[in-house]
Amino acid sequence: MRHTYVVKNDGAPQTPGITVPAQLSTEGRTRHEVARLLLEDGPMTAVVVADRLGISPTAVRRHLDALVADGEAATRDAPRRGPRGRGRPAKLFLLTEAGRARFGHAYDDLASSAIRFLSEHAGEDAVRAFAERRVASLVEPHRAAVTARQEPSGRAEALAAALTREGYAASTRHVGSGEQLCQHHCPVAHVAAEFPQLCEAETEAFAELLGTHVQRLATIARGDAACTTHVPADDPRGRARTPKDGGTGE
Repeated sequence: MRHTYVVKNDGAPQTPGITVPAQLSTEGRTRHEVARLLLEDGPMTAVVVADRLGISPTAVRRHLDALVADGEAATRDAPRRGPRGRGRPAKLFLLTEAGRARFGHAYDDLASSAIRFLSEHAGEDAVRAFAERRVASLVEPHRAAVTARQEPSGRAEALAAALTREGYAASTRHVGSGEQLCQHHCPVAHVAAEFPQLCEAETEAFAELLGTHVQRLATIARGDAACTTHVPADDPRGRARTPKDGGTGE
């Protein structure tokens, strides 16, 4: 459902149905309006965009070229009408998935609603099973690389590298009693704020994979700057865990 209001943008063209973030510059607002028009009514030619926004085709093409260069828009030939004439067919501009991302998604709300439905109709055990399945799909592809390292500190480094490849921007740093595994980004933080089972299952999976007891010190879901997990140099219980890599414990 489209908006029917307009945000005043201090000189940038104003178009019914299009709103722009107030913090953008005039140039940025115009580009945002061009992208919004493609989102709502595209694909369309530069001439049509210029006519709809009330600015020159030259200015519109500059913004469209920038969107294409940034991977936020793409082009395709417009279908010809009537007999084939001379010259190139008109170019239609349309947003790519990256271009659509500038307007945000409702994935967090959808995921929360889905898990809430699961909880209400199948119970907390089902939510827990889902959380465990999710984290297993995250770490299992990297199990061999992590368990190839013998010490917990080495495994923590390998796990951080694996998590970074999965989009968690992870790193490790040495502290007196072991390593701290820090995840500077969490793609599911908003969902985990409502369903801490996601964090709990992740912590348990890390402990099993690293072969030692770990302690979650902070989480982005609780408002902390990063998800921080302490990995001790030695298992405080005085024995090694038995990870699923075929090793033996005592």
